[in-house]
Amino acid sequence: MALSAAKPLIRRHAEIGIFLIGAALIVIFASTSDGRWANLYNIGTIMQVTATLGLMSLGVAIVIGTGEIDISVGSTFGMGALAYLWLAARLDPAFAAVAAIAVGAAIGYVNGWLVTRTRTPSLIITLGTLMIFRGIAIALTDGFSFSIPYASRNGWSYFLFGGGDFLGFNTALFWLIGAFAILITVLKAMPFGNRLLAVGGSAESAHSRGVRVERIKLSAFIICGMLAAFAGALEAGKLGFADGSMGRLMELQAIASCVLGGCLLAGGRISLIGALMGAFVLSSIQSYLVVTGVQPQWFILILGLIVVGAAYGDKSLRQWAVKK
Repeated sequence: MALSAAKPLIRRHAEIGIFLIGAALIVIFASTSDGRWANLYNIGTIMQVTATLGLMSLGVAIVIGTGEIDISVGSTFGMGALAYLWLAARLDPAFAAVAAIAVGAAIGYVNGWLVTRTRTPSLIITLGTLMIFRGIAIALTDGFSFSIPYASRNGWSYFLFGGGDFLGFNTALFWLIGAFAILITVLKAMPFGNRLLAVGGSAESAHSRGVRVERIKLSAFIICGMLAAFAGALEAGKLGFADGSMGRLMELQAIASCVLGGCLLAGGRISLIGALMGAFVLSSIQSYLVVTGVQPQWFILILGLIVVGAAYGDKSLRQWAVKK
């Protein structure tokens, strides 16, 4: 009886599945790692990874809401990191962070412009720009890495943009909370949210009702690029260095976070809180594999298997919920 009563809740909230999966994994990880996973230091590390991956996932979720996809976010992440480090070594880190966000906005604009003007599938366009901007990053670094001199790793602005901790957590986590609050307000309380989901549901129908479809899609790609580059800047601020490969494969993790969190790849339905929970689950899986001593060469394989299993479990839960 109680299970039947839960069905309407699961149907209304696509993210319920990933919350249940996340809760189950937390119990399993905590009980099988002899305290190595469930400790304050490791939780702080997990939240740091969740913060940067979560920022990327929020942007990808916005693009998915329009019925498009952006798989260039990994290279955008890397470009943002390099832009931040190069400028932070010469100027104030706050200015460097703003410049990194501007780089991300420019990459997002390029993606959105190409998708809307050429009407080429966004998967193809962003696959191309993924390789283009990754190639630019590698060429700029020439096989080396950018770093911030220790003399520049001081001051409130460096502290704010990834270089410091507050209440035991890296400042990137608080930027994630702020970004989430802004985006959820925009989606729930402003016309942009309804228009975005209308475009994802049916671009033709949205256009017939006066929605400027191309502008909405372009805005979504720009937001996605800004968040990915900012995530890269925060990660670079924490590490103090970055190379041309930074952000490699993160695009796949960001998309997986969104899918696990209940975002519909066909468009028209997104869950920002679900995307964040997906990022937390993936970060937790990564951490668990590390603390339990899994060999690096098996890492991606095991992570992939767990993601597929979690996605299947989430889908099965939703199918059960819609049955009479």
